[in-house]
Parts: sequence; structure tokens; C-alpha cells
Amino acid sequence: MVQIAAEAGISVETLRKIETGRIPTPAFFTVVAVADAVGVSLDSLRDAVTAETSTATSTATLPNVS
Repeated sequence: MVQIAAEAGISVETLRKIETGRIPTPAFFTVVAVADAVGVSLDSLRDAVTAETSTATSTATLPNVS
């Protein structure tokens, strides 16, 4: 975690806050820096977020079959 924070140019505390949701909407440039530090392209990140959002939306709209 220390190495990733250093490579991204942010504090370890900021990275922890992002991980735990205490910073729910980090700045775009922070997201870019962290993605770059862990070797994830923005396209891959977008695809992961889109897939997660689609799954959450699909699950939320399923009828309750009891």
C-alpha cells in the first residue's frame, strides 16, 4: 500500500480512505494516478465499473419471486 500511494503521489491515508469509502468520489486525477500505479488502464477500469453497475442495476430490478 505504501508503494502504491507513493507511486500515485498520494498519502497512504488518502489511499486507505478511498479503499474504505471514506472518500466516495476521489478526484479524477487521483483515480488516474492510482490506476497507473497498479497497472490498470482507464479502459479496463471503466469496463469494470460499468459491469459492476450493470450487475447492481439488473439485480435491483429483478422481481421478488417468493
